[in-house]
Amino acid sequence: MLTSEKASSSVISEGRLSMESFETESARRGRQLADLYHRYHIDTEEVDDVQSLPIRFLVEIGKVGLAKYIFKEIIHYKGNAEVILSRPCTYGVFSGPVGGFSPRPHLCVGCLRCTIQHPEFVKVLPNPERLSLGDSYTTHGHIAAIDEEAKKGMVPVRGQGYRGRFGGPGFDGMLTDMSEIVRPSRDGIHGRELIGTSVDIGSKPMHLCFDEKGEIIGNTPKMFNIQVPFIFDIPPGDLGTEKLIRVIDSTSKEIDSLACVTSSDVERMAIDSANIIPVLSIDEAEKSSNFPNARLIQLDGWDSSAVDTARSVSDAMIGVRIKFEEGWQPKLDSAVNHGVEVIHLLADLHGRGEDGQFVTELFKEAHLRLIEQGRRDLVTLIGAGGIIGADHVPKSIISGLDAVALDLPVLFALQGRSAGSLVNRAGVIGNLPKKMDEGWAKQRLTNLCGSWRDQLLEILGAMGIREVRRLRGEFGRSMIVEHLEDEAFEGIAGYVGGGN
Repeated sequence: MLTSEKASSSVISEGRLSMESFETESARRGRQLADLYHRYHIDTEEVDDVQSLPIRFLVEIGKVGLAKYIFKEIIHYKGNAEVILSRPCTYGVFSGPVGGFSPRPHLCVGCLRCTIQHPEFVKVLPNPERLSLGDSYTTHGHIAAIDEEAKKGMVPVRGQGYRGRFGGPGFDGMLTDMSEIVRPSRDGIHGRELIGTSVDIGSKPMHLCFDEKGEIIGNTPKMFNIQVPFIFDIPPGDLGTEKLIRVIDSTSKEIDSLACVTSSDVERMAIDSANIIPVLSIDEAEKSSNFPNARLIQLDGWDSSAVDTARSVSDAMIGVRIKFEEGWQPKLDSAVNHGVEVIHLLADLHGRGEDGQFVTELFKEAHLRLIEQGRRDLVTLIGAGGIIGADHVPKSIISGLDAVALDLPVLFALQGRSAGSLVNRAGVIGNLPKKMDEGWAKQRLTNLCGSWRDQLLEILGAMGIREVRRLRGEFGRSMIVEHLEDEAFEGIAGYVGGGN
């Protein structure tokens, strides 16, 4: 009996030691895994301007009127120089060497306190040079916001709150619904709980098939992952300079994204790599073999034989670019039927298709079309056109896209100026700063991506969504201003609905 008890005690003791060693080993491995873990983050750093935007306001001072006012102050305050020479302005516009006689308009924020107090000799006017930036769609406000985001890489939060539109054409006609009650730890950029912004590029079969041994047979997922739901599109118009392409190339590597570059530029600059998407014309499909490092190759247009040719000479995924012009729906269906994994949908730079429809409706139509056919996950939808603000990214994804492609924001992030059309891609004429250093430009573009990702995280956090892939096609997360107005005002005399 004693022998049995000793044996039992020995077994228990050995079991405890074995359990303790197991726990110790598990803890050690856990620490090793934790040390290896790297949470995705875009490193931003404020950079100086090399070509500042025109100032927002012009400050005009009537010197005779100011002199008369100062003379009155001399009498009223009995020569008290400290009071007489002070020109109250919170922002220091009238704090120059000679006070109000030499204002500093670059400091003016347009609070208009001076014009209210002294309308007889002070005027604050919008700067026409600033107002002339961009056009009716890509406004000077959008350009200024992009410039600020690219400079600082921060979410532009101001104490006076949101100053944009609560309605209007285009993306302004969609509001995002962030009324969900969510856990306080899920708060976007503060990062106490992970919110994923990575997306899959490629195709996932709608179902898996297994043989009697449990092995997968038939189609399997064919995809790769990027860390942000936006890529860089081909620079429009004459912007595709070698220097700009190198900046886009290095930035897309830095943030783990992709960059579309014409095949001729890829070959000429020898930049074939995993982050580059060579774009070939349909007639050049056989040249797909020239890019062995590419994970994705795009053909500019839809042609089944061209896709077959590209597949026969390259192991990369073959995508196609389809413009929103008459007959785009049958092209989309044919491309998906043919097993194309990635479709890049293109509107003009004002976000309009050939029939005038805005991209949110076009993206939604493409998304729902594939859902009705039961094959949405067979293809990745990337969209471009009219995406010039940080909020346009989540709104496009809500409309059904997997990712968006950036075009004009790149120009304005690098403090470039436009001189041609900002509607047609081929008509864009842009001028980048003459003193543009590639390192400076890369940091500016990285800052823009960091800012836009942080603003996406804020929206996802406010909605209680843990990854951007769950936002795709979530129409219930959006509110269409036109529909809200119809619901509120329909039946009231004088109200004309339908966005009129």
